[in-house]
Amino acid sequence: MIDSHCHLDHEPLFKNLNQVLDRSKKIGLKKILTISTSIESYKNILKIVDIDDMIYGTIGIHPHEVKDNKIDSSFLINNSKKNKKIIGVGETGLDFYYENSEKNDQILSFEKHIEAAIKLNFPIIVHSRSAEDETFEVLNNFKNSKPKILMHCFTGSKEFAKKLFDLNAYFSASGIITFKNSLDLQNTFKSIESDRLLVETDSPFLAPVPMRGIKNEPSFIKYTLQKLSDIKGLKFSDMQNITSNNFNRLFFNYES
Repeated sequence: MIDSHCHLDHEPLFKNLNQVLDRSKKIGLKKILTISTSIESYKNILKIVDIDDMIYGTIGIHPHEVKDNKIDSSFLINNSKKNKKIIGVGETGLDFYYENSEKNDQILSFEKHIEAAIKLNFPIIVHSRSAEDETFEVLNNFKNSKPKILMHCFTGSKEFAKKLFDLNAYFSASGIITFKNSLDLQNTFKSIESDRLLVETDSPFLAPVPMRGIKNEPSFIKYTLQKLSDIKGLKFSDMQNITSNNFNRLFFNYES
């Protein structure tokens, strides 16, 4: 099992990191990707990835944080080289639901992240909320450069998924697929080819059923993986192997 997206620099995960990692290993997690959301977040991630062999990290500015974290592609490229365990760019993207940062600033930052990811040959981890058309437009503008796209915590429409699939995107399922009101999303994931699927916790957020009401952590990935297995009509062990292989293909260019 691999948790393709979490935030180990957030509390309560960071202050309990040893216990969090122990519980992760006990359920069979092999890799954890902890995601950067700001310049300050990235400074912490550079330290966290060296705590355990199973932890990898990314560099990026969340769309909410763009207003206070203005960067360009050279910043991302140069700083990504500070640790060989930095393997992705993001999370970046567009969030017009809250719009904590100006739309144009989000779009510009998104473009800079994509440029950096292409030059580094890293996957780009994309957050998209209430911005399907704009997200696709930006990504489609770079299609000739064939960016490695990972749609994090995907909650988009089936139509959006189809358009992204044609850009060779991967899609990560979060605990949201376990929620009672997520039937449309479950049907969308049912329609996506299994060789494009990953799983994530997005912890400490979005705890899956049956762990609702408490802070999420990487070890809860088993509940999301079980639900995805059910949606796809596959055995848990098969879905585990598929999603792990997909992660390794996307980030390391190999399959286990």
